[in-house]
Amino acid sequence: MSRAEQHHLTHVDEAGAARMVDVSAKDVTARTARAVGRVLVSPRVVELLRNEGMPKGDALAVARIAGIMGAKKTPELIPLCHPLALSGVHLDVSVATDAVELAATVRTTDRTGVEMEALTAVTVAALTVVDMVKAVDKGAAITDVRVMEKTGGASGDWTRPDDDNRVDDHNRAKTPSARADDVSADDSPRQEA
Repeated sequence: MSRAEQHHLTHVDEAGAARMVDVSAKDVTARTARAVGRVLVSPRVVELLRNEGMPKGDALAVARIAGIMGAKKTPELIPLCHPLALSGVHLDVSVATDAVELAATVRTTDRTGVEMEALTAVTVAALTVVDMVKAVDKGAAITDVRVMEKTGGASGDWTRPDDDNRVDDHNRAKTPSARADDVSADDSPRQEA
């Protein structure tokens, strides 16, 4: 595959119409993906999570199961994802000083990768954390969701570089003074690429 072929959108045809990529000619290989994310929470929520005192029950266990279910349901949620036979989904859920940290590792032996399944696991787990803590912290916020690495397939292995600060740079740009720029002249939210 040439470099030019590697850097085009695969889910649109020549006319720009959406399509599901035909992967039938691809080799079946072992593939993994790891994604991470965070849910920023109040100090009170951190205390309750560490002492298993959330009003709705064990938020971390529920989030872990929800994330696994999310990975399994990815092709039902993301329109152009292929249904895959997942070999395993592992979700780490931990409480930090100001957040719930999530990390999902998804494995398969198939013709296409599992990056979307790993991202879906993290985001569904994060949504579940928000649901479980909202009675105590209505301001809980999902942030920093991204793929950290993937293995297998024709494109080979990939690991996010340590100096990839896109999320950090974006968050710094969203200071209160910068947020006024998020609304265009017609008061509708801007679309971000």
